[in-house]
Amino acid sequence: MTHLQTSRRQFLKTSGALTLSFGIPLMDVHSQSAPAPDKPRLAGDLQIHRKLNAWIRIDSAKQMVELRIGKVELGQGILTAVAQVCADELDVDFSRIHIISGDTALVPNEGVTAGSLSMPYCATAVQAASAEVRAILLGLAEVKLNQPALQMKVQNGLIRANNGAQTSYWDLVVGESLNREATGLVKPKPLNEHRYIGRSVPRPDIQAKVMGEAIFVQEQRPQGMLFGQVVRPPSHGARLKSVNLSNVEKMPGVVKVVRNGSFLGVIAKREAQAHSAAQALQTACDWLVPQNLPKTQDMPAWLLQTKPDVVIPTKKQSRANSSSANTPIARIVEAQYYRPYHMHASIGTSAGMATLGADGVLTVQTHSQSVFQTGEAIAKMLGMTMEKVRMQHVQGSGCYGHNMADDAAADAALLALQVPGQTVRLQYSREQEHAWEPYGSAMLMKTKASLDAQGNVLDWDYTLWSTPHGTRPSGQPGNLLSAAYLEKPFAMPKPVNGGGPNFAADRNAIALYEFPGHNVTTHFITEMPLRVSSTRGLGAYANIFAIESFIDELAHSSGADPVEYRLRFMKDERARDTIVKAAEKFGWSQWRKSPGRGRGIGFAKYKNIAGYCAVALEVEVNRQNGRIRVLRAVTSADCGHMVNPDGISNQIEGGLIQSLSWTLKEEVQMDNTRVLSRDWNSYPILTFSEIPPVDVVLIDRPGQPFLGAGEASQGPTGAALANAVFDATGVRFRSLPLTPDRVLQAL
Repeated sequence: MTHLQTSRRQFLKTSGALTLSFGIPLMDVHSQSAPAPDKPRLAGDLQIHRKLNAWIRIDSAKQMVELRIGKVELGQGILTAVAQVCADELDVDFSRIHIISGDTALVPNEGVTAGSLSMPYCATAVQAASAEVRAILLGLAEVKLNQPALQMKVQNGLIRANNGAQTSYWDLVVGESLNREATGLVKPKPLNEHRYIGRSVPRPDIQAKVMGEAIFVQEQRPQGMLFGQVVRPPSHGARLKSVNLSNVEKMPGVVKVVRNGSFLGVIAKREAQAHSAAQALQTACDWLVPQNLPKTQDMPAWLLQTKPDVVIPTKKQSRANSSSANTPIARIVEAQYYRPYHMHASIGTSAGMATLGADGVLTVQTHSQSVFQTGEAIAKMLGMTMEKVRMQHVQGSGCYGHNMADDAAADAALLALQVPGQTVRLQYSREQEHAWEPYGSAMLMKTKASLDAQGNVLDWDYTLWSTPHGTRPSGQPGNLLSAAYLEKPFAMPKPVNGGGPNFAADRNAIALYEFPGHNVTTHFITEMPLRVSSTRGLGAYANIFAIESFIDELAHSSGADPVEYRLRFMKDERARDTIVKAAEKFGWSQWRKSPGRGRGIGFAKYKNIAGYCAVALEVEVNRQNGRIRVLRAVTSADCGHMVNPDGISNQIEGGLIQSLSWTLKEEVQMDNTRVLSRDWNSYPILTFSEIPPVDVVLIDRPGQPFLGAGEASQGPTGAALANAVFDATGVRFRSLPLTPDRVLQAL
């Protein structure tokens, strides 16, 4: 049956006449302007892109539903989950959903695929749009069959009336799209009619990826393609004094040597020729190299000593206004925590392809998370209009966060302009990826709590120091690496810290626990010794590490069980449920301590608005060599109404493993001149043999909003690990990573 809030006639009257067209103007698709005040608020990103045919088209010839979304697949399974939502609302088989994503000429501009926002904003929009399209199609069927829509049922796009008359989506809309605005008047289907939402539908892309059949952008080799390479300076801030191009221009296969200020690149017929030419070009350069970087070991002091651009009162709550105003303070506990610079550490180095067509349109293929914003930045960098730059997302072997995919796309574009009509492919070397990526910011956090005689928190004071986390392209060429080295360089825009509810440096700095006094202060430092940008979770990982380590310290100092102590201050019932379920699955109450072994727990609600996650770990610490071995991991997660449980479980487990790597091993090393971490020996990551067994407990909330899961587990995992190591050794580690040398020295 149809699920209209009102009658068909009222629905059509309210929303306007139905028209069919072959397309939708690009400006309608790309516009992110707010709707008129008199228009109703719509679900998710449908609020910004209100035309139904911006999202859904009926392909009558192929009897398929074409779903167009601005979010992109990064291994998180978003395309599968969104297709499940669409299939359920339209009453078609999952196999009939064909998704086009991340093509700026075809799909709605949904901004960046980041922040665990794809399900809350994209999937919610698709659900609402699909519900309306289904209602419209039933209205058309009502007219065609002369039967009430309420007496019709839909199965896989086939519409049957109670009298036996039938038609189909493919007959009702022949080769055309629905060109009308959403109304917000149609309810999604009731929970008991879902076929796909809540099921672990296998991802269609997995088999090809597992079998090595998927073609990533790094592997594409179109006929006639040329190969590009760039030459980087020895260090950040270096400038080109002179270079001899003549010998390189004469090398075999070299098509073009490109110099624009301090930007250097080569284009060659074969990949090996491009590499050889780039190496020769590197040796032909004379650079002016500054020596102004703080050394790795000096970063905590540098953060504290550098004057912040702004001090942000992220939260101010005085105990004087609570019932505990007159409770005497029994003791005060203070601590300091530190997180170093992190790399994205993409297993596959970043790559991009670009072609300047005869029509003057520059087509760029990239594995960027921000195809629209990167396209705008590239257009501005090249002095082109946005209509002349088309970005197409292609699967890549990169990773979450702002790695160098955007930079590779920009560099490919710079080179492609020199050879119109020919495709240029560019891929960075391992050294280039490691030494030049936009790192995750180093952060320092200070905590202070006053306690009463029972160990209850009276005042909670949290202060953090951080450089920016948000220097994605954002439509600004100054955020692209090579743009700063051009003859007419683009300055990096002054970074800003994101405000609530997402925040940035202060993401998750506000503890979800309820304390009488609760103050959070952010020292935001825009001076950047290294180029930094968004790694997974932004500031959440460091903030949760500090908060959950400190709450653990308070529990132990008060003689309380760490789980009980957390529940003492947690009023959010879903948060409590998440913590309890993780502890129960772990066997927290039955666990018995043994020499060298310890247990720890960590919790957070990501951004305080997304998925809930608790992590419990058991570790073993070798006192002879300082090595930490994670024996097992248990995590529970509440991500609202689950669409694909297996997908959520994979995201939670993947985030946990990445966080173990950060916490145990990762730290960018640098001297006063350059980054020293340029390979896997100088920047080790977790190996397969070090990954523990992981149990994931999922808490489904049917009917509740979708909550993002992709970044829910990183923060709790880091804290749980540090807490477990304390339990095993009696030593509290507050600076990351927990390398064997550091552990052994502390023991």
